[in-house]
Amino acid sequence: MTAPNHTPDVARATVAANERSSVLIRELTSGDIHRLQRHFLALGEEDRLLRFGQAVTDDVITRYVASLDFSRDSLLGVYDDNLALVAVAHVAQLPEGKNGRVAEFGVSVLESARGRGIGSRLFERASIHCRNKRVDTLYMHCLSRNARMMRIAKKAGMEINYAYGEADGYLSLPPADTQSMLSEMMQDQVAAFDYAIKRQVRNARRLLGAILPNAA
Repeated sequence: MTAPNHTPDVARATVAANERSSVLIRELTSGDIHRLQRHFLALGEEDRLLRFGQAVTDDVITRYVASLDFSRDSLLGVYDDNLALVAVAHVAQLPEGKNGRVAEFGVSVLESARGRGIGSRLFERASIHCRNKRVDTLYMHCLSRNARMMRIAKKAGMEINYAYGEADGYLSLPPADTQSMLSEMMQDQVAAFDYAIKRQVRNARRLLGAILPNAA
């Protein structure tokens, strides 16, 4: 009897692992506001519903982006080779209460970038960032039918409460330590270097296209 050939499965798992390790996450600034708007406007109707918990129009998205407070909240992004944002995580600081400092995590990934574990990587990065900001609890709210968000929450070991078709997830964070500080610093540096390289390549292509239109 011939043993089953698992080579294709192993190959797919290897590719997925390599893609996951290559996900570079950059902390965004107000200078990225236009790219953020393009990212959210690119979400389809169903993706907008899952991201914001309700149907939202282009005008609502435009107002949401304009209201972002980069001095209070943190936004993390993943760029493609053309410097378009294919994934964005919003880590919003909530008012401090009896449960200490709490931050809310929201994420969106364009369809073209799914299947690479980007959402999970953004959650991991957000967790480290929150630890280093002395946040006690990372909170997540979504529709219970949002399979991708629920998968992220369960994988992270969040405590999940369900009610009326919605879900709330809570993850208690340990205090920051040297490892968490160094990890975030190194990830920031690598992502900044990667962004600079991509920008240089993009600018070189534009210059080449202007000089030799047929070569673009």
